[in-house]
Amino acid sequence: MKKLLFTFATVGVLLWTGCSGTQTAEKKEPPKPPEPVTGQSAVFRMYQAARTWAPDAMVLKANSMILSEMPNVPRGKAGAWEATFVSPSKGQSRTYSYSVIEVLPSLHKNVFAQQEVPYTGPASAAFPFIAVKTDTDKAYEVALKEAAEYDKKNPGKPIVLLLEKTTRHPDPVWRVVWGESVGTSDYSIFVDASTGEFAERMR
Repeated sequence: MKKLLFTFATVGVLLWTGCSGTQTAEKKEPPKPPEPVTGQSAVFRMYQAARTWAPDAMVLKANSMILSEMPNVPRGKAGAWEATFVSPSKGQSRTYSYSVIEVLPSLHKNVFAQQEVPYTGPASAAFPFIAVKTDTDKAYEVALKEAAEYDKKNPGKPIVLLLEKTTRHPDPVWRVVWGESVGTSDYSIFVDASTGEFAERMR
């Protein structure tokens, strides 16, 4: 009987040692740092949320956001985006944000919706998300070819990306802005968001 108990005890110790070794070997890897995303990807996430608010939701505008918490973001991407959608049936608009990090109190991680408000603007200003066939990384590449000289003379200047429908262009456009905002910028390139082609230069 003593020999049998000793055998069970020995087997138990060996099993526990083996499990302990496995747990030690399978240490969890540290979480990867959040990565910035392209505009099309971010707007799609917000569009999915907007569709639960209004099935007929259409894009009115969108823009990237510069975050001091995420320096050195590749051009054509951003750590946070904001988009406004319009519902023709409701006569309302609603703004959403998408961020890969939490920046309290103003910015929440993932998709966050603001309150809906009445929309009195022209219906032609809004467009279906399916019209956005060119992503911002590609739009930036197109814009950089047109702005190579300006970019060389202004190295390191921040880039802001806007999505909008203008009366000057048949399709919605990505506006690649050299500067922190349209108001403070003296140079931008419009790229057709449907075809990916250069549309206009604005100084």
